[in-house]
Amino acid sequence: MEQANNYVYLDYAATAPLCEEAREALLPFLDAGACGIAQQANANSLHTPGRKAFETMEKARKHLSQALGAQRPSELVFTSGATEADNAALFGMTKAASEQRHYAAKQSGSLGHVIVSSIEHEAVLQPAHELQRMGYEVSFVAPNAFGIVEAERLEALMQDNTLLVSVMMANSEIGSIAPIQELARCAHEHHALFHTDATQALGKTPCVVSELGVDAASFSAHKIGGLKGVGVLYLKARTPFVPLLLGGGQEEGRRSTTQNVAGMVSFAAAAQAAVEHEAAESLRLRTLRDYLYEQLAALKNVRITLDIPKESTHYLPNIVHFLVPGIESETLILRLDREGFGVSGGSACSSHSLDPSHVLRAIGVKSDDAYCALRVSMGRYTTKEQIDAFLLALQKVIS
Repeated sequence: MEQANNYVYLDYAATAPLCEEAREALLPFLDAGACGIAQQANANSLHTPGRKAFETMEKARKHLSQALGAQRPSELVFTSGATEADNAALFGMTKAASEQRHYAAKQSGSLGHVIVSSIEHEAVLQPAHELQRMGYEVSFVAPNAFGIVEAERLEALMQDNTLLVSVMMANSEIGSIAPIQELARCAHEHHALFHTDATQALGKTPCVVSELGVDAASFSAHKIGGLKGVGVLYLKARTPFVPLLLGGGQEEGRRSTTQNVAGMVSFAAAAQAAVEHEAAESLRLRTLRDYLYEQLAALKNVRITLDIPKESTHYLPNIVHFLVPGIESETLILRLDREGFGVSGGSACSSHSLDPSHVLRAIGVKSDDAYCALRVSMGRYTTKEQIDAFLLALQKVIS
């Protein structure tokens, strides 16, 4: 316990600690045996405990839909996380749109065209490559030098047979925020569907799905202090979609499997808290971000990855990214861990890869330097005193 209490966690973009609101919401689920069956029952059963679980699940769906700004609770499809939500969106929406355009596709000799950004999470990039292997044409839209995907670049890639565009709202490594409304408008002008991976955006920047103009969006509970293993795919009403998982027909036939009611409840509670505190917390974190960047820029052996103006809202308020040329990320991470600080070199889902970050390469960082990257990501429990302590530890590790 003493080691845990002294440890400074600065990897919130990988996962956030369970928040108080989610913990409180989960307490009724912790009773073992028949005592807790009213909450833990299968929400698809017809008996009294089953109906109670179903009622709890739908209440969570309603609360989460309000936090996300959806028009109706039925637009939310619960999943096992953002990875499944991303996969379901890319495969399900592409296939449905392709079937709708069957005759046109048959005449052109193509299954259709899909566009994703080159700085997406692997949960989007890997399905995109699989779509290529299935016979779809896939294009990758590159960001500008500041890590932002511009509508003009997307427009240049749009085709008559473009079925789906997927661009993440906020990048998990460098924190750049895409102009989603403009990008979605561009896709719709060409009669294509638009999906965004908004996993990192929720609670850090305004993320009202009905105002973004998207057809689909992916989210994950554990990024905002909910449980791991639960996510959601927002599907705007009447959006074409073919389910990825088949079986018992849960989630209105859009995702078959017994629902994780406890996870859903934790997600709804965490989302409500994140949205409620978003304005104040974003301002606090932005101040910490700017302070950390200012201190890092003064260090001799450190190079800031992107020149982010103070108070900028074009980047997430909680992510700081920099390079220590000549020292590999793995060495820095392990040495800092030994000093009691948890940071990362980029996306946690690709932390074991030996390849330099595709995000950094996309914005022009040389491979040798990309191997020396560090990401500090802050959250609800991060303090200025912890940031000052981290700066001292970093200087010690570098020297």
